[in-house]
Amino acid sequence: MNARTLVLAALTALVLVPAAYVFLADRGLSATIADVEQRVASRARAAETKWSGAGSTDLPAPVRAYFAFVFPNGVPAHDYVEIDMAGRFRRPLTETFSDITARQVISLRAPDLVFSARVPVFGPVWATAYDIYIGGEMEMAARLLSTVTVMEETSTPALDRTSLRRWLLESPAYPMALLPGGPVTWEPIDDRHARAIVSAHGLTAALIATFDARGALVRFDAESDGDLDTPYHGSGEHTARSDYRLVDGVRVPFSFTIARAAGGETFPFWEGRITDIRFGGR
Repeated sequence: MNARTLVLAALTALVLVPAAYVFLADRGLSATIADVEQRVASRARAAETKWSGAGSTDLPAPVRAYFAFVFPNGVPAHDYVEIDMAGRFRRPLTETFSDITARQVISLRAPDLVFSARVPVFGPVWATAYDIYIGGEMEMAARLLSTVTVMEETSTPALDRTSLRRWLLESPAYPMALLPGGPVTWEPIDDRHARAIVSAHGLTAALIATFDARGALVRFDAESDGDLDTPYHGSGEHTARSDYRLVDGVRVPFSFTIARAAGGETFPFWEGRITDIRFGGR
């Protein structure tokens, strides 16, 4: 074997070995996330939550109108939801948006969820990010090329409460979670607003819901400012929802903006659309 052949072989190895390592790491991380998704779905199917009273006079009037709007033919017997999304995402502590594709599997009966996303970083380099919240404990991480961990956070009371609020903030895409009999209760404010309070695992979180004239829930807002200096966005403090469509008997908003909020201003970090949504049941 001559010198030129040896050099070419060495260069080929320098390219293929790292590429193979990244490929296997990506496959492994994807399999891990898929296992967690199955766990969320299984826990949802096994849950004994019994929704009741979608039209109850004990509910604030705009909430009754909301349930009438999103469940035109009654409440379907769904347990969990799989949501695929695409749009633009701004990483924490940055101002530039990048294209993103993401997926969530969420329980409708208890505040369990797993979120995963593929985010371009620069050139051909990308990062896989995931948020997991099951049984009241959260875990989040971002891995460059699915290999190098660049951000990792584990369960604390503050982060667990943020994840509980995240489940509530995302709930317009799965409104069964907001029905009486589950972990969410409602307090009246006025004819277009109500307070949603989620309680689980000894923690509570609340958001103010705004409804339009049709009864659609068009925004959720936290009642306190967010900390804009954290290395993660968490749940955000504001979401806007629009483009409601009927899916498996449920009206779901396909367009969304999620933002941090402080000092009377909102700072969007996730602007996108649902590209596919599938409800599952036992």
